[in-house]
Amino acid sequence: MPRHLKIILIFTLSLFIYSNQAAAQEILTWGDCLSGAKQNHPDLISAVEDVKVQKADKVITASGLYPQISTDLDASTTETSAATRDSYSYGVSGSQLIFDGFKTFNEIKSAGEDIKSSRQAYRFTSSQIRLDLRSAFVNLLKAQELIALAKEIVEIRRSSFELITLRYHSGLEHKGALLTAEANLKKADFELNQAYREFAFRQSQLNKEMGRKEFTPLSVKGDFLVRESVKVKPDLESLVKNNPSVLQAAAQKNSSAFGIKSAYADFAPQVSGTAGADKSGSRWPPQDNQWNLGLGLSLPIFEGGLRFAQVSKAEAIYNQAEASERSITDAAIVYLQETWMSLEDAIESIDVQQKSLEASQERSKIAEAQYSTGFIGFDNWIIIEDDLVGAKKNYLNARAEALLAEAQWIQAKGETLEYAQ
Repeated sequence: MPRHLKIILIFTLSLFIYSNQAAAQEILTWGDCLSGAKQNHPDLISAVEDVKVQKADKVITASGLYPQISTDLDASTTETSAATRDSYSYGVSGSQLIFDGFKTFNEIKSAGEDIKSSRQAYRFTSSQIRLDLRSAFVNLLKAQELIALAKEIVEIRRSSFELITLRYHSGLEHKGALLTAEANLKKADFELNQAYREFAFRQSQLNKEMGRKEFTPLSVKGDFLVRESVKVKPDLESLVKNNPSVLQAAAQKNSSAFGIKSAYADFAPQVSGTAGADKSGSRWPPQDNQWNLGLGLSLPIFEGGLRFAQVSKAEAIYNQAEASERSITDAAIVYLQETWMSLEDAIESIDVQQKSLEASQERSKIAEAQYSTGFIGFDNWIIIEDDLVGAKKNYLNARAEALLAEAQWIQAKGETLEYAQ
């Protein structure tokens, strides 16, 4: 069998194998992917639970402001050499915090800010998941298009190889041209197989970003249209104020400010009231009544500098949180500027690559006709063919990069999984 027929046969068999592997795949839209991630992504579930933890901590802290009431029941028998004595008692007691220098009040305020911080952490997590999910979606969409493009390139290379084979056997072309065309066809076949492997990997990536526990063969349905408008530059200062990382840093700073007040409150006396009533006796039910009512006050006098150190620590934590807020805000503004610039560049690049592709296609048509009639040589023709192949790849890459730049811009704005665009 001639060598060129073997190459064509191998290519046909590889197409048949991969076509069977691509069958029976689940087809997902972008909306389907968003819904799956909202329900199943483990990082999002963890962020939700953290909000619940912070809410519970606030309730735990606030419980100290309410009366603490308990009841008790006791029954015992004491045996001595002289006699056996039974003892029974039951009662209720309670205590109420009256004043603690507003320590508990400030701790509640601090816990409230911690809840805000955890909610913004949830938004940040959701925003990051959206970016990763969108990137996985776009990469799978690109992988699908790359397979189609790789097939088209194989057809271009095969057509070239067949033409040069005929010319070679007719004595119109040298062996170097034939071997070059054969190598190009082999490379195109390799790139097609590589595209299928890339497609399989991108499938796994999208499954992971949707939070699925098991791998499911799938493909996506979508386009390469950028929907974010770049005609007018947005107000970056306004956008950064709603950024979840900035709001989280602000909440952490506010929480540490209340921590300072709580630390100072430890220098104030703590006043609490107590009350209780019980019955006791040697028989059940006991008949002897007893009650108590009291007022207690405690004031630290000397603890080896403990409270001064606690205040110093609280102030250092606040200063650290304040500096962190400033750093995060500055970084968010720069990131917004960077992603906006990248989005503008990516959209303009699509037009450039499209024009380049149109020019390459036209040159290829003309060059093929010229080569067939012997007007130009193989070396000039193959350069034009290579330019066409490169232009097709560059155009696909430019469209995919624009979608990825759009996803990064949306994430920089702080949009979450609820942002369907």
